[in-house]
Amino acid sequence: MKTTKQYGKKIDLALSLWVKLARAHATFGHLTAANIHTFDLTPAQFGVVECLGHLGPMLIGDLTKKHLVSGGNMTVVVDNLEKEGIVRRSVSKKDRRAFYVQLTPKGKRLFRTTFIPHADYIAKLASVLTETEQTELGSLLKKLGTELRIVH
Repeated sequence: MKTTKQYGKKIDLALSLWVKLARAHATFGHLTAANIHTFDLTPAQFGVVECLGHLGPMLIGDLTKKHLVSGGNMTVVVDNLEKEGIVRRSVSKKDRRAFYVQLTPKGKRLFRTTFIPHADYIAKLASVLTETEQTELGSLLKKLGTELRIVH
């Protein structure tokens, strides 16, 4: 049973896609955030730990771009992680106005003990789709995101 007004095949199809994509994103996001909270981290904090754990020290501006958040928000996240002894800042030798953020030994342990369990949880969530379906959906979502960036 349709609950929306009919706007024509092309528009109805796009609206249906948007609703399904938004609902799946919200559900997946809620479940993964709840799992991250079991590590006593916020999703933003986990994202910083994960990024630094995989890529090593980064400029705070680069972390901001990776996580699509404002510089002010990232500063608060890094401040809180620094207070917990998880990250430390160091001044860039090339530009004294820029700061690198890196994991401390405590942060590296946190990364090692949280990333794989979280990745396993994501794999469990994704397992509602076959491996082929996951690959196909990943390709389609990449195409959607890439094409929209080019067009807009």
